Amino acid sequence: MSSVDKVGPQALPHLEEKVERILAEAKRQGASACEVSVSAGQGLSTTVRQGEVETVEFNRDQGFGIILYNGQRKGAASTSAGGDEAIRETVAAALAIAQHASEDGCAGLADAALMARELPDLDLYHPWAIEPDQAVELALRCEAAAFAKDSRIRNADGTSLNSHQSCRVYGNSHGFIGGYANTRHSLSCVMIAEADGQMQRDYWYDVSRRGEDLKDGVFIGQRAAERAVSRLGARPVPTCEVPVLFAAELATGLFSHFLAAISGGNLYRKASFLEGALGQRLFPEWLSLDEQPLLARGLGSASFDSDGLATYAKPFVLNGELVSYVLGTYSGRKLGMPSTANAGGVHNLFVTHGEDDQAALIKRMGRGLLVTELMGQGLNLVTGDYSRGAGGYWVENGEIQFPVQEVTIAGNLRDMFRQIVAVGSDLETRSTIRTGSVLIEKMTVAGS
Repeated sequence: MSSVDKVGPQALPHLEEKVERILAEAKRQGASACEVSVSAGQGLSTTVRQGEVETVEFNRDQGFGIILYNGQRKGAASTSAGGDEAIRETVAAALAIAQHASEDGCAGLADAALMARELPDLDLYHPWAIEPDQAVELALRCEAAAFAKDSRIRNADGTSLNSHQSCRVYGNSHGFIGGYANTRHSLSCVMIAEADGQMQRDYWYDVSRRGEDLKDGVFIGQRAAERAVSRLGARPVPTCEVPVLFAAELATGLFSHFLAAISGGNLYRKASFLEGALGQRLFPEWLSLDEQPLLARGLGSASFDSDGLATYAKPFVLNGELVSYVLGTYSGRKLGMPSTANAGGVHNLFVTHGEDDQAALIKRMGRGLLVTELMGQGLNLVTGDYSRGAGGYWVENGEIQFPVQEVTIAGNLRDMFRQIVAVGSDLETRSTIRTGSVLIEKMTVAGS
């Protein structure tokens, strides 16, 4: 990639100066308070298919978003344009919106005394000086390894390499300005297996802050092939109520649903089945959920949240009990509670896990369904009812017997969380949620 450092740490002073100019313009036009986020990014992406290069793209973007306050009235606007004229016009647009907005007693910046004071370096910026021809070669080698792994791999659905770096600065009229640069690199491979008139598709991938830390392309290609081939012969199973084991890469979704249910926005809108659940035991006593936002090189790490508050390590669930909601300044005010420095979301969630890997959990399950694929969006966050199309593997006597497709798994998240039997040691490291495979005591599997 050319000019890998144009949106690196050395770009921060320029973006900080831009934030200051936007804040000054907002004050000049009469805003009582203001907050602004400026970002710049660039990236390289390439996709190959069937040994041919499908795309090679270099992208670059920049822009800023502004929120202005006219007393208790709020207006927001954003633009990808630069320059003083764009700043004046965007500020004016946000102010016009604020003047027509309804008053909101909870609107406004976070208290000045709560602004982050120290911004530690979290080691998030690792540019990858990879040229387009090198990226293509790596992707082709990954795909070739998949084809070579098994003769039943007959087709490819795309192997992609992406390398992106960005820089973001946030500031507000309290005088807070903070920024950081970060990188994210990924390699993914999707393959199609065919045998006896049936076709199955599966994938594998890796993500890292450092391109050099990505799993070897040959490994990723071979793993994608193995997964696709193992799905051949998939069939439904009769409707039953059995234990269900969510593979680690899917178990992250269970805890993502939980975070949504305890997020302030859903709580004050009364759109969550966990409204009023603070202090209740929702999980087994041995399970805790901890946020670690200051983890070096973490995919979700950040030293301050979207309101400018310093992030800090804390539990959301401790010994099975819900001890904290996920709150930003606004949602906290709506609920009459202090912010948890989670405006913009949770940064690096860690789930308590045991010593058993997925294979050991399969043996422990005995009979049931290992879920490796989910389809659809069958979640009602108001009631907690959960129903998703699923695929995976049927287990008998602690061993995988055959692949499964065209089934639906159903339950209620309250019951599912309470009935977690174990969390595996096979931790998912490619997500901001660090969990192993999750074994749930029983769910309804609806099949043939």
